Amino acid sequence: MNERSDQLSDENQTTETEAMARQARYHAVARVTIVGAVFDLILGLAKLITGYLASSQALIADGIHSLSDLATDGMVLYAARHSNEGPDAEHPYGHGRFETIATVGLAVALMLVASGIAYDAIMRLFEAEIVPHPGMWALFVAALSIGCKEWIYHYTIRVARRHRSDMLRANAWHSRTDAFSSVIVVIGIAGTMVGFPYLDALAAIGVALIIAHIGGSLGWNALKELVDTAVDQRQVDKFRQSIMSVGGVRDLHLLRTRRAGGQVLVDVHIITDAVISLSEGHHISEMVSSRLLKEFEGVTDVTVHIDPEDDELQPLSLALPMRDELLSRVHHDLEGIEEVERIERFTLHYLAGRIRLEMLMPFDENSRPETCHLIEQRVRDALKDNLLIESIEVYWH
Repeated sequence: MNERSDQLSDENQTTETEAMARQARYHAVARVTIVGAVFDLILGLAKLITGYLASSQALIADGIHSLSDLATDGMVLYAARHSNEGPDAEHPYGHGRFETIATVGLAVALMLVASGIAYDAIMRLFEAEIVPHPGMWALFVAALSIGCKEWIYHYTIRVARRHRSDMLRANAWHSRTDAFSSVIVVIGIAGTMVGFPYLDALAAIGVALIIAHIGGSLGWNALKELVDTAVDQRQVDKFRQSIMSVGGVRDLHLLRTRRAGGQVLVDVHIITDAVISLSEGHHISEMVSSRLLKEFEGVTDVTVHIDPEDDELQPLSLALPMRDELLSRVHHDLEGIEEVERIERFTLHYLAGRIRLEMLMPFDENSRPETCHLIEQRVRDALKDNLLIESIEVYWH
């Protein structure tokens, strides 16, 4: 009793520790994202105002890009907040796909913004008299943006690595693309200042292409998620190695994965010894599930199906009768054998399209080896015409 209480206490402590770890992770993700969002807001407004006053199309485009990062920051905050929410009656697999749908909407918005910026810049290229001439302030703000966004990238990527967050790592790289676009803006503004006025408009087109690329990548990955595309093959191979390292797993097949927001869902068929007990098979499946959940960040749901054989290669047993029907036939065939009434348990193994039948008989003081052997032979003779039964074993205890 005390051992059971200790086990329950350990489980409760583990649950509390995991909850505290999730809370700490959420606060870390929220903190770094909010810091990044504040910088995005300040830099975006500074670029827009300076770009307008300095007549720099490229800097205005870069400002829009910085402000667009706020949408991504908001999505990260939303996902981080709801990632701890478990499934409910309406969403048994969780709420991850809400994030996916939001990502598709964000991607469409980014591509529309990129199209507008590129169209306006192209029109200006054909109107030489209104090509702007940005000044030093535009150049200074663009250079300042490069330094700030690079700092945000390194700050965010450190937190992402510490908490093994792919979502935060992606947001860090999204911030870094803002620094890349600012580099293009600096080149465009500097070129305009030294006598190449068209470079600013060309730089704006370059920024538009970057925004379109980000939107396309986000949208494509989200769409793949919506159609249940599997995770990267290298990750699947790691799942396979982890599953095969669990004791009792002889092989596996039908290993399938999919994403839902920042979550990874896994289901797999594992092959165990054919004659183990149901409880042992269940224990093995629980160990597989527990190992995947503990070893891999992002894996939140694991479904394990136990197979005594590779049912992709062996004939299916669906045509075989269920237990009650089969035992009714067995009892009918065994009529006349008096000792059959002493059978304590029948065990059925559905393998390779046939049934292996096991019987458990009591061995008492009146039992003799030769008597036991005679009973076994009479049972086998009585059931030999039943083609559904592949083998018969009688065990004595």
